[in-house]
Amino acid sequence: MKQKFEFQVKLTARDLWHFTMYHAYFGMTGVFCVIFTLIAVVLILTRWNVLETYQKGLLVICLLLFTIWQPGLLYYKACKQAKRPAIAAPMELTFSRSEGLRVRQHGQSARFTWDQIGRVDRHGSMLIIYLDRIHAYLLPKTVLGEDEESFCSLLKDCLPQGHTRGI
Repeated sequence: MKQKFEFQVKLTARDLWHFTMYHAYFGMTGVFCVIFTLIAVVLILTRWNVLETYQKGLLVICLLLFTIWQPGLLYYKACKQAKRPAIAAPMELTFSRSEGLRVRQHGQSARFTWDQIGRVDRHGSMLIIYLDRIHAYLLPKTVLGEDEESFCSLLKDCLPQGHTRGI
């Protein structure tokens, strides 16, 4: 088994959008969005003929709010964020069984032990490495390539049980 993995990560607006969509629609917020949208669909389908024009308009707005408007707004924000120097510049992530995680970007370096990594989630097209509730590193599956399975094995071995989700 490999002891060290090095990944060059250059995040795209699409990667950032997937990450923000995951957080926007995960958990109770996601449940609320689905229920709210389903109620709007049911009301449109069952009450359309008896509703006033303004009520129809409000229901259409409610339907589009979480299905079109919010994802579009999140994509716009992701595009802006992807242009920031801290995101646009490539980042090198090195995972070592003995040393943990080393991050290098713009000539600066940071090192994190395995104990400092809060958890790792597999979500669709990426792995999300959380240091805490606010700070995370994104590893798109396109970067992992053929090393994905052996890298996930390293994560399972080095992180405490329960700190990997979906891996």
